[in-house]
Amino acid sequence: MQRITALIIGAGQAGLAMSYCLSRKNIDHIVLERGHVANAWRTERWDSLRLLTPNWQSRLPGFDDEESNPDEFKTLSQTVRYFDAYARKIDAPVKTGTKVLNVSRIDNGYCVKTDQGDWLCRTLVLASGTMNTPSIPAFGKQLPSGTRSLSSREYRNPGEIEDGGVLVVGPSASGVQIAQELQLAGRDVTLSVGEHVRMPRTYRGRDIMWLMDQAGIFDTTIHEVDDLARVRRLPSMQLIGGPSRSTIGLNSLQSIGVDIVGRTMAMQDNRVQFSGSLSNVCHLADLKMNRLLRVLDDWAEFTGLSADLDPRYDLRPTCVPDAPDLSMDLQDRGIKTVIWASGFRPDYSWLDLPVLDRHGHLRHDGGVLELPGLYALGLAFMRKRKSGFIDGVGDDAHALSTHLATFLAGGVARAA
Repeated sequence: MQRITALIIGAGQAGLAMSYCLSRKNIDHIVLERGHVANAWRTERWDSLRLLTPNWQSRLPGFDDEESNPDEFKTLSQTVRYFDAYARKIDAPVKTGTKVLNVSRIDNGYCVKTDQGDWLCRTLVLASGTMNTPSIPAFGKQLPSGTRSLSSREYRNPGEIEDGGVLVVGPSASGVQIAQELQLAGRDVTLSVGEHVRMPRTYRGRDIMWLMDQAGIFDTTIHEVDDLARVRRLPSMQLIGGPSRSTIGLNSLQSIGVDIVGRTMAMQDNRVQFSGSLSNVCHLADLKMNRLLRVLDDWAEFTGLSADLDPRYDLRPTCVPDAPDLSMDLQDRGIKTVIWASGFRPDYSWLDLPVLDRHGHLRHDGGVLELPGLYALGLAFMRKRKSGFIDGVGDDAHALSTHLATFLAGGVARAA
């Protein structure tokens, strides 16, 4: 049984950022990681992935990536190398190949059992992420024999997909990128569309992330939104990173031959049932995007920046088929593969603590959990809208490490 003041579970961007902040406060700690540093990036992403955020928005605290163009987008391999370099730079005390089996409460902290031995700690930081288990509906198991089913984190490249049609379920960043890649590789792709966040890559001559950042949108706090639970559930923006700075969305996908249908509602035998609300869903996504663009226009006008931008303009509404399919026979359409890009849910089966809500999510206030000395990091909109971005975990780690240090000193720590 080993003892440590602070223990961090997970050596992704959140765990590494917290390690940096704890080291700056001279708090002894250990980082436990089931695989390698940035393990999910190494093992659960497709080959051609690039970050959705420019390099200037993909930084960790205390480490400037001077070799990279701040306005470019890291590839998957560059992202992994960046995290490796960061872990070395800050000399993070990461113990790799260590799977956490159980976490329980003890009198003065927590007991963390692993397959490499047990730890006792005063404080505990959960930084294992929320993309642990693909969110695939129960009827997804009813695919006919001969039809392959895989999640977006299992997809690697078109060469590993059997010849034939592909049904991609989910229209957020992963779904639209995978659909585009497969269609351009010569597959017949159908994209099943539910709620989504439409977004142009650039607007008025600037990257949309730059505009939103400068306008202060990403610094919106949890106290400034009306329905925090809903905001935290929002899907990722329909964006793709790359040198061309192209916009990806339902219009661009249809222009290269991708068919779009409504949300997947049921499967039985060879037949898939789709929602009839495709037009309404697309109209709502257009409405919300245009509302955001008007906010950016007003901000640019108010700050005097409008003169430095291209003129304002309207984006073409999403083109929706007059009579989208409400059902599909997989065999008749030649669908050989179904790829679920329908999101993920966390897996805290190892967490033997009363801190989960009925949906299996952590109950927290800005990353501070109900039990003393217990924290979470790397969650969507945890403290601010940018919390889910690589660049956002630095601010969160600084705030939570300050709260943690105050707790250790016996003071009364305010919510982070």
